[in-house]
Amino acid sequence: MTIALDIFRALADGTRLRILALLRSMELSVGELAQVLGQSQPRVSRHVKILCDAGLAERRKEGSWVFVGVGGAARVAPVVAALDAWNAVEPDHWAVADAARLAAVRADRASSAAGWFEANAGQWDAIRSLHVAEEQVEAAIADVLGDVPIGQLIDIGTGTGRMLELFGGRATHALGIDRSSEMLRLARAKLSERGIDNAELRQADLYALPLGDGAADAAIIHHVLHFAQQPGAAIAEAARVLSPGGRLLIADFAPHDREELRSRDAHTRLGFSDEQIAVWFAAAGLMPVRTETLEGGALTVKLWLARKGAEQLHEVRAA
Repeated sequence: MTIALDIFRALADGTRLRILALLRSMELSVGELAQVLGQSQPRVSRHVKILCDAGLAERRKEGSWVFVGVGGAARVAPVVAALDAWNAVEPDHWAVADAARLAAVRADRASSAAGWFEANAGQWDAIRSLHVAEEQVEAAIADVLGDVPIGQLIDIGTGTGRMLELFGGRATHALGIDRSSEMLRLARAKLSERGIDNAELRQADLYALPLGDGAADAAIIHHVLHFAQQPGAAIAEAARVLSPGGRLLIADFAPHDREELRSRDAHTRLGFSDEQIAVWFAAAGLMPVRTETLEGGALTVKLWLARKGAEQLHEVRAA
């Protein structure tokens, strides 16, 4: 009874109902929620606190930003089901306006990242090397993938095509996708120069991969996830295209406090913890297989390997 009272008290406000609806679409910072709702950040912060205290929302601090997402399914799912049922009877007039403003927030985020990519495409490989020795990361990726045939490979956020350059030759067919046409132009030139003729490049979004369900045997997300607005959705989409037993390898940064990477280099996330990745893997039907930690650079790089729908021992290693 206490839980029910807490939940109903938390939802006894129109703004908090709107916040919960927005969080169902994506994680948002408090500032972005304020932008969509047209309210001050302090006021929105108070509403968020009430939702968090009731278990309907969760806060996660990243540097100077605070991201807010929906709470645990046990509390949120019954509430969402009820709200959907009531909205079917009488649609919420705020929903259309909030959805339009949310689309503007998404566009602002995407425009910032896309502008940076276009401006820095020619220096992309060099920028990566500033953080962690790339040859160390590449050697670790090769070790984690092993020397077994890869089959159908998809490189998600291929950039200049480095992963295709390294591993495309071991695949029966390789597909690299990227949103940036300039990145793809550079990748196409590089792969042609290297004589890699079994690789295909397409302009596409990591949330809508141009492959059918179960079409890929292996997927790589190399130093891309920290740019994603919705990392969990990106992982779920990668899992969708994997065949049973297919592998997903993520290479990205461990949590850090290098705030300048957000403001200067358009990083949306300041790294990821093992716990965050494990939650997203589980939600996508992926079993963790192996974790590698590569230290020694300005930032720590992590490798997470998972397999779709197969029980595996989880190996954890540090280097």
